[in-house]
Amino acid sequence: MNTRERFLNVFNYKPVDRYPDFEFGYWVETLEEWKKFGFPEHINNDWDAERYFNFDYYKLVPTNTWIYPEFEKKVIEDRGDHQILQDIDGTIVEISKSSRSIPKYLKYPIESRADWEKYRNERLNPFSPERIPSNLDELIKEYEKRDYPLGIYCTSMYGRIRDALGVEFASISLYDDRWLIEDMMETFTFIALTVLEKVLPKIKLDFSWWWEDICYNQGPLISPEIFKKIAVPRYRRIVDYLEKFGVKIHILDCDGKIDELVPLWLDAGINCMFPLEAAHTDGFKLKKLYGNDLLLMGGVDKIQLIKGKKSIDEELVRVRKLMDLGGYIPHLDHRCPPDVTLDNYYYYIEKKREIL
Repeated sequence: MNTRERFLNVFNYKPVDRYPDFEFGYWVETLEEWKKFGFPEHINNDWDAERYFNFDYYKLVPTNTWIYPEFEKKVIEDRGDHQILQDIDGTIVEISKSSRSIPKYLKYPIESRADWEKYRNERLNPFSPERIPSNLDELIKEYEKRDYPLGIYCTSMYGRIRDALGVEFASISLYDDRWLIEDMMETFTFIALTVLEKVLPKIKLDFSWWWEDICYNQGPLISPEIFKKIAVPRYRRIVDYLEKFGVKIHILDCDGKIDELVPLWLDAGINCMFPLEAAHTDGFKLKKLYGNDLLLMGGVDKIQLIKGKKSIDEELVRVRKLMDLGGYIPHLDHRCPPDVTLDNYYYYIEKKREIL
């Protein structure tokens, strides 16, 4: 079997010769730390690192359902060990030069309805030709011969709103200016459908991909009641269109404690949760509640790799039991942090492959 066949079989509860051997990725600092212990100097990104470790992989058609053109990424002020930057989405942030820590957000690009309308009109034209790769026909010829899973990124309903407005303004607007939030969601939905209409008739895809990151360690940043009312129907419109073309696996990337939103995503047709952060979300509990309707990816507690080989062994015993429930592909529950030694990571790969 090839990687594509394994991926489809696992997520359709069918037998495989072995499970796909995927991983999430690495902090930049992780790769730099490992180079002190013999890791190849020329490897500086996730793709190259994962090819070095000989992991399986999946790809996304390189479409764009977010802003175009992007803002210029530029340094506004240099403060020695920190910089004030304008990011590509127009956010002003303060970042550390020495680590990949979460930036400090100083100013968001949308602070009013007028800001949103300007942002939408200038950078969210659904029909921008740049949303579709200019070499799509050439890519399709490659995709037709593929042995790996191929998907397409759809959109984000609330994650992008949180990024563009900030948590505080987004939260207040849900109550004081619902039109703003719904107009943003409707814009994202229309862009996604417009892009999908240009791609789905041309190539058979294996999955869709969505990004949210709207949960923290205690639960969602948006009321599930409101989410059900304004987001779920829009997800459903996109999922229904995907499924007309045979796309049945819909993977959603959200960190944190996702329990309260999982049934809503399932109602919307989103059926695979990723990366299943072990510290906040219990895959066994979700499987008990939703059974074979729910697919999972990730879930291996990265903290156990920091602790050492005994903890890695114990974690993989737990993971193996979750695999037995079906519809689950294990890998780290987020990017591998620099606290994980290269020796421990090699050990993890070896032991994980034994259970795959």
